[in-house]
Amino acid sequence: MPYSPDPADASKLRFEDNRLLAMFPEAVKEALGPHAEYVHLNHGDVLFKSGEDIKHTYFPYAPTMISLLVDLDDRRRVEVASIGMEGAIGGIVSCGELPAFSRAQISVAGGALKASHEKIEELKAESPFLRNLYCRYADYLLSQVMQSVACSAFHPIEARAARWLLTAQDRAGSRLELTQEALAGLLGVQRTTVNAVARELQEDGLINYSRGVITLTDRDELEHRTCECYHRVEDHFKAVLGGQSFDWIDHCEKS
Repeated sequence: MPYSPDPADASKLRFEDNRLLAMFPEAVKEALGPHAEYVHLNHGDVLFKSGEDIKHTYFPYAPTMISLLVDLDDRRRVEVASIGMEGAIGGIVSCGELPAFSRAQISVAGGALKASHEKIEELKAESPFLRNLYCRYADYLLSQVMQSVACSAFHPIEARAARWLLTAQDRAGSRLELTQEALAGLLGVQRTTVNAVARELQEDGLINYSRGVITLTDRDELEHRTCECYHRVEDHFKAVLGGQSFDWIDHCEKS
């Protein structure tokens, strides 16, 4: 496999550094701990491909970002959703080992907690709270996919690029190790198109791009230039998941 446990950090299963993991009940964290490991994910690593059975679930830590990509043919693919420290990937919407529909590929390198899909399903069967949490996160993930479809159909590339950069900043910070070619692939456009957009954003002082690193320098203006899709998806996350003090948690058994 292209990714592996980091010997220096193998014991650092930082539940608090992933928003979904942080919401797990303490009993679930204790049960999951012995069956989980820390792994470092490199840019371009593929966690699974379309048609492959899901064997593991990954909970990214910042700055890791994982893209869900749909392959159109041997040369073209486009991002339909992305996952960072707010969530997880691998067997989220399935019960049991089922084949993946899309490709999961690392767009921003970093660490993650890796656990067997079998163990996650076992814990879900035992915990009504965990089942509810997963259902809510699956709803949020589906909202991303649906909003991406609408965004690609109706909004210009400038707004879509601004939206992607804002989402990346939320998860990975203001410094992104990402080539323009990689960004073009994620957005499903030609590299020349992204080059033109990046040049305009840099000339206007919103970003700085140099040697495969994009630094966001004016978030307020990026928010002004993005489409409504960015805030709609973020607002939906807050509505369905919120945080550890959210009302829905009080009505769900923590076991």
